[in-house]
Amino acid sequence: MSSTPTVLTATSRTETGKAVAHLRKAGKVPAVVFGHGLESISVTLDAHEFDLLRRTIHSNSIISLEIDGKDKRRVMVHGIHIDPRTRHLLHVDLFALKSGEEVTVEVPLHTVGEAYAATKLGGTLLHTVDRVRVRALPEALPEAFEVSVEPLVDFDAAIHLRDVALPPGVTLLADPDEVVAKVIPQRAVEEPVVAEVAPEAAEVAPEAAEAKPSSES
Repeated sequence: MSSTPTVLTATSRTETGKAVAHLRKAGKVPAVVFGHGLESISVTLDAHEFDLLRRTIHSNSIISLEIDGKDKRRVMVHGIHIDPRTRHLLHVDLFALKSGEEVTVEVPLHTVGEAYAATKLGGTLLHTVDRVRVRALPEALPEAFEVSVEPLVDFDAAIHLRDVALPPGVTLLADPDEVVAKVIPQRAVEEPVVAEVAPEAAEVAPEAAEAKPSSES
């Protein structure tokens, strides 16, 4: 489950549009705090502080955002915009949480264990789902879901989303019949069949060769 909120400091800002360019040069990152029934708040984050923070949190981490040293809000990182050329942070979207309000997010799904059909029968394990869309209170969201592939003992077995154990208070918003993982047999490599040509059929009659149109026309 989500742990104690991580603290992040911010300062309010009035600059918007191209006017925020000087903030980035000063090591700052423009951000916006928004939420249901909340008027968007423009803030500035310390680029280095946020870069360190995002390396330690997961997608569903709750952050305690402190604006101007007094206004504290619980938020989650909704989006991070990065310059594709320089890889520098350009903008951050922060979603403000309301007490008692559920959120809809995608939680990573990891497979654990060994599939007998893959390790002993020589099949190939296919992990077709890596994120699961769910709804829950922020405090009830796990960092990730884990599902064991050990039930995959043959090529007919499959693990579906309905087999993923959800914590209390977490609602699945995806098709429960969607296949998460299964093992498929390896295809046998067939040797190419080369047709045998009778010796007399391989010989071209001189008159036939002379009648053949030239390719140098």
